[in-house]
Amino acid sequence: MGGFFGTISVKDCINDLFYGTDYNSHLGTKRAGLVTFDKEKGFNRAIHSLERNYFRSRFEDELEKFAGNCGVGVISDTDPQPIIVNSHLGRYAVVTVAKINNQREIADKLLAQHMHFSEQSANRINQTELVALLINMGETFTDGINNVYNEIEGSCSMLILTEDGIIAARDLLGRTPIVIGKKEGSYAATSETTAFPNLGFETVRDVGPGEIIRLRADGIEVLQKAKDCQQICSFLWVYYGFPSSDYEGINTEMVRERNGEMMGKEDDVEADIVCGIPDSGVGMALGYSDGHKIPYKRAVVKYTPTWPRSFTPGTQTRRDLVAKMKLIPNPAILKNNRIVFCDDSIVRGTQLRDNVREFFDNGAKEVHVRISCPPLVYGCPFIGFTSSKSDLELITRQIIKDFEGDENKNLEKYTKTGSPEYERMVQEIAKRLGLTSLKFAKLETLIESIGMPKCKICTHCFDGTSFCKKK
Repeated sequence: MGGFFGTISVKDCINDLFYGTDYNSHLGTKRAGLVTFDKEKGFNRAIHSLERNYFRSRFEDELEKFAGNCGVGVISDTDPQPIIVNSHLGRYAVVTVAKINNQREIADKLLAQHMHFSEQSANRINQTELVALLINMGETFTDGINNVYNEIEGSCSMLILTEDGIIAARDLLGRTPIVIGKKEGSYAATSETTAFPNLGFETVRDVGPGEIIRLRADGIEVLQKAKDCQQICSFLWVYYGFPSSDYEGINTEMVRERNGEMMGKEDDVEADIVCGIPDSGVGMALGYSDGHKIPYKRAVVKYTPTWPRSFTPGTQTRRDLVAKMKLIPNPAILKNNRIVFCDDSIVRGTQLRDNVREFFDNGAKEVHVRISCPPLVYGCPFIGFTSSKSDLELITRQIIKDFEGDENKNLEKYTKTGSPEYERMVQEIAKRLGLTSLKFAKLETLIESIGMPKCKICTHCFDGTSFCKKK
């Protein structure tokens, strides 16, 4: 997915920028970048790969070269950024959290207008540069950002570092978040409120869908009011949001606990203990423990000293090994117990299948799995939260193809909780993963645990719906 952090202050901002960006590291594993602006030294930028190293180790040694009272940083799972641009709007830098599905069409249109692309990554268009070119076509930054909204298919939130403050523009339908923080003499904008407390910022408010604001050290200027329609991604609370982060004022860990508690109360399975699959399954498991009245035990733990987060080895064999290496079963707790494992979701199912085999090999009598969201039946066209290139990589679609001969047939039946097709699909997933039993959260349970109207939450990956269309 990716995340960003930007700050502007009456004094030097480098430490806040560095650590604030680092607090977004869980959102991406490919690249990171920082850029600052100083009235005397101008713009200064650095971009590094994160595929073999961590954010702090890549940037810490060169912090002395940065100067200024404003800057933006990004953790990117797509293209190298920030992009620095010199245009009729002035000189500026831009970072994005985006998934643009019609890049090629937009690029061809711009090339036909005699525009050019200079930032290439693996011979592909850099989508942040594409965004910058669309911005440059506007008479003002606001005009240019609306040009981005109108042209792209997908989603795009951005921070723009200018010589007159930082412009924050949230995706037109608010699919990805931007939250504003404040402390004496400083403002900040970020994807994750987790970045605020240890840096002394207090959350001011969320930027609304399609809203455009300018941050200066002494205040906030609204350049464009928020739109009425919203489709914030529900997977923020299910998976990729950090437990201590709030979106729309709703805390991630609290949602996971409420969800787990509701599932626990409804579940009739007989079990001895419950355990969360680290990290995003832990909150759900704590709630499930309260709801089902069985103790929480750490039957599996995450090894953090050398595997603090995911990274991408060069081969699939090593990637599979890394996924296994991070989770260590505890035989002393697993042995002779009937265990409910709580996890956030099932995409391909390969990692969970391997984990289940380990649990049984280490003495578990029964392995029941409870998932905090409905089955993923549709790939996400709006946010890059998995590396899947095709819907057929989803275990649900593979099973539907096996059942129907066509992975696209009768999807509405397979997404309806309790239907014969749904029950058959879930039973087959459990069989293929070697589970004693498997249950997914109902969509209604997930929506209730979040606490927002369904019409404001995107649930496309579960039911294929979208309540708002881009205007």
